[in-house]
Amino acid sequence: MAAPLTIRPVTTKRDRVAFIDLPFRLYADDPNWVPPLRGEALGLIDPAKNGWFSHAEAQLFLAWEDKRVVGRISAHIDTLALTMPAAQGFGPGVGQWGLMEAEREDVFRALLAAAEEWLRKRGMVRALGPISMSIWEEPGLLVEGFDHPPTIMMGHAKPDYRGWIEAADYRQVKKLLTYDLDITGDFPPIVKRIIQSGERNPRIVIREVDKRRFDEEAAIILAILNDAWSDNWGFVPLTPPEIRDVGVKLKPIVFNDLIRIAEVDGRPVAFMITLPDLNEAIAPLKGNLLPFGWAKLLLWLRKPKVRTMRVPLMGVLKELQSSRMASQLAFMMIEYIKRASVERYGATRSEIGWILEDNQGMRSIAETIDSKVNKVYLIYERTL
Repeated sequence: MAAPLTIRPVTTKRDRVAFIDLPFRLYADDPNWVPPLRGEALGLIDPAKNGWFSHAEAQLFLAWEDKRVVGRISAHIDTLALTMPAAQGFGPGVGQWGLMEAEREDVFRALLAAAEEWLRKRGMVRALGPISMSIWEEPGLLVEGFDHPPTIMMGHAKPDYRGWIEAADYRQVKKLLTYDLDITGDFPPIVKRIIQSGERNPRIVIREVDKRRFDEEAAIILAILNDAWSDNWGFVPLTPPEIRDVGVKLKPIVFNDLIRIAEVDGRPVAFMITLPDLNEAIAPLKGNLLPFGWAKLLLWLRKPKVRTMRVPLMGVLKELQSSRMASQLAFMMIEYIKRASVERYGATRSEIGWILEDNQGMRSIAETIDSKVNKVYLIYERTL
């Protein structure tokens, strides 16, 4: 006789460890799943280590059959998201769920019911998911691109999950795209001409960031980001606690020549962040830094050699976004970072994104340099 299925909230350290450990078993035979470092995964769900919790609350749930964990989910409410315009996706009464993994569809449905009930009890009238857990972390469900591993800060999933979510009366609300770019060759002639024109313009300076002034440079980028993205679907401004904790997490893979700030007449107006794909280094570690994983990772971080770079964020001040200069600055930053990626880090490809499907400006830039969509993620919604 099968053990009864029970859904219980995560309340103890042992529960949190079980929550983190479940994917290691579910994806054990999936060559394209990248095991996260367990310490980093635990930090994501720890309010003391994730600045997102300064304006959000969450409840984690585990599905148990006897003493065996067979599923997990998070339910969460971002108080900043509640203040955003409803036309941009969030707004009053909108909660989220994410970090979902399950062995079977009935387990998923039970977990989803628990997450939705938690949201209802707190006054939420609509649910978005999966969002794990901030929109800036791993939003969306992978539905295309299962045949190759995700890059750093992008998610992986089982193909079955899409059908389970849609069978639970969730409808697609937004599609997120990532683009694959071969960076070993030249860009098309028109792009090269645009870059050369920008290089002749004395008003434009494309500079590297200075990691020694990390906080100052981060503040410049944050100011541009919060302006550039403020009208985008799903936008929630990044806060100082989040910037602090993301900085601690990402500072080891921040390199001056891979992050550029564009200045016009001495004023910062655009930026582009590129990160070496840390997943290439951590995949062989199977989630553990001990006994020797820490030494291997430290050696890699000193002078990373990677196949792939990821461009998680670009931004141009809104006042320039409909101008010719916006795309010119973007192409210049892309070109300069591409050169450094190939010459200094041995990279051969880059992944750009995520990009909203309806962000025609960014999609046009990605397609003009001959990049192609390689992964598709969906975010769903349902009235509670």
